[in-house]
Amino acid sequence: MSDSNKPPVWFWVVSILLVLWNLSGVYSYLSTKFNQVEMLESMTQAQRELFEAFPAWATAAFAIAVFGGTVAAIGLLLRKKWAKPLFVVSLVAAVAQFINWLFIQNAPEAFGSEAYTMPVIVVVIGILQIWFSKKGIQKGWLS
Repeated sequence: MSDSNKPPVWFWVVSILLVLWNLSGVYSYLSTKFNQVEMLESMTQAQRELFEAFPAWATAAFAIAVFGGTVAAIGLLLRKKWAKPLFVVSLVAAVAQFINWLFIQNAPEAFGSEAYTMPVIVVVIGILQIWFSKKGIQKGWLS
């Protein structure tokens, strides 16, 4: 490895932060699967009905988004080009899930405007992950 292809320290810092971000998504997914009773008890009836009606394809999209993003972020740490297409898959899956959440199931009706907060944050970070991995490829940091 030549010095010109050696990533700067901030590359590693950002990559570690992206791993942690994506692991928080995995935690969220696993919480919805394994702590469902406690989660549902803290919700209003309308919110409970929304979660209980969450379709299997949207749950699959959620899983693909968070696990794909985590593997892609680990790929950054390993300096692998395949991180970029995996980040794209993760973002597409997240957008599919959010289309269901916001427009098909109409979550803002039960949760108000806060239903938009996490989808917006996730999509913005998803776009930044793709951009960051693309820059890493262009700079020769990923192979």
